[in-house]
Amino acid sequence: MRHLKRIAIRLAAGIGVLWGAATLSFLALHATAGDAALATVAGDGANPTQAVLDRVRADYGLDLPLHRQYLNYLGKLLTGDLGESYQQRIAVTKAIGGQLGETVQLAVSAAVVAVVLAVGVAVLTAGRRRWIRSATSGAELVLTSFPTFVLGLVLLIVFSFQAGWFPVSGNGGVEALVLPTLTLALPIAATLSQVLRTELEEVLEQPFILTARSRGMREAAVRLGHALRHALIQIVTMSGFVIGGLLGGAVITETLFVRRGVGQLMLTATTTKDVPLVLGVVLLAATVYVVVNLLVDIVYGLVDPRVVTA
Repeated sequence: MRHLKRIAIRLAAGIGVLWGAATLSFLALHATAGDAALATVAGDGANPTQAVLDRVRADYGLDLPLHRQYLNYLGKLLTGDLGESYQQRIAVTKAIGGQLGETVQLAVSAAVVAVVLAVGVAVLTAGRRRWIRSATSGAELVLTSFPTFVLGLVLLIVFSFQAGWFPVSGNGGVEALVLPTLTLALPIAATLSQVLRTELEEVLEQPFILTARSRGMREAAVRLGHALRHALIQIVTMSGFVIGGLLGGAVITETLFVRRGVGQLMLTATTTKDVPLVLGVVLLAATVYVVVNLLVDIVYGLVDPRVVTA
């Protein structure tokens, strides 16, 4: 019962986060986006008359006071209507849906690579000689300090321009996915590895680990079968960080590698002042973040019941 109450509280908090994201994004865009009607009809050599602009404002409700626009926006949100893209002239849900698959492919591949690398490096280096841990920590620090676009450029120069192993841009095939995946995955893997190695080193000092070793169990079996199982809870608790890194890095990565996706869609919508589309992408990101953190909280409560009683 207490666990259900905790989930209900988290769910209510998640709804509050979605409302806050929608409200702040709405206000920020209307404060900085300029004349949305002009952006809607703008194009090569476009010189709309005042009558055309007035018609556009009336069609999209842009002539209403800001508070009326906000209430209309929230009302549509409650029915699942994200509005129509000013530039593409299609529903926002359709515009996002057409690009979502590419971003999901990139995000999932990057998440898998990041977790596999983090677990592998942490297991191999935890409790090892000092110089091994220092060298690994130094490499992790460099990767976490690199801006995403700098890391992507380095990978492009080395593996595309010089070696010619992978294509420079595009969405064609597995080869085109490798460098964008590494660009997103390496900084996340470095951070996860640091956290997981610290946790592993603490677990490896626990009495049950010493008991397992005294029974003649191999070191690999001790690390993989006992220590890692207890330390992996940290990966679960950092899922929110992983999702945040993927969402934030997708915009830069898809732009750098000229890939179709929600990140590229967001950038284009922002530069063209396509307010409904920007709000739709922001809400999508907020929804993913809330859902993932809610699932993590549920799983964490089941794995460690002490959290529920805390």
